[in-house]
Amino acid sequence: MLAWFLLLCAPLMFGWIRASELTFELPDNAKQCFYEDITIGTKCTLEFQVVTGGHYDVDCRLEDPDGTVLYKEMKKQYDSFTFTASRNGTFKFCFSNEFSTFTHKTVYFDFQVGDDPPLFPSENRVTALTQMESACVSIHEALKSVIDYQTHFRLREAQGRSRAEDLNTRVAFWSIGEAFILLVVSISQVVLLRSFFSDKKTTTTRVGS
Repeated sequence: MLAWFLLLCAPLMFGWIRASELTFELPDNAKQCFYEDITIGTKCTLEFQVVTGGHYDVDCRLEDPDGTVLYKEMKKQYDSFTFTASRNGTFKFCFSNEFSTFTHKTVYFDFQVGDDPPLFPSENRVTALTQMESACVSIHEALKSVIDYQTHFRLREAQGRSRAEDLNTRVAFWSIGEAFILLVVSISQVVLLRSFFSDKKTTTTRVGS
């Protein structure tokens, strides 16, 4: 029974939906574009988030095959956009960091094309699903939620680690600067105090008659 159950649930291990998920580095003054062939009537979702770099913001732009702008946002940390393709062709979405002069960014995006097909060919039938089929569908939905939560938590963990490392670097440089200033002030005070207590040599000049 367990073997048959795992066999029925095997499709859960693989993604039926066509999706592009990527984490990449976007240098300063740079622009990166991606392309996806989509058929008319297909529902798509673009989700992105800046993981590291600067103020954690980036420009995003989505265009259809005719060059019509479907989505455009400036300096966004994260966002999600859902649309339905109105025509066949290659859609383009770009991420831009051209407004930054010296800070590169790490960007994550997930571009989903289409909906999940039914796990079973007869899932949309009028009659009710069997107990095993219902269990597989429930597990499938639960696993999708788990994957989404894991992705978001990994992104938050990476972003938190980046901020902590950046804060640690700033604290280290600040401590070095304070130590240097303290050393200079200490040496200056010692020299100043020694000048107060040092004997001044007086020179006497005798004038002959």
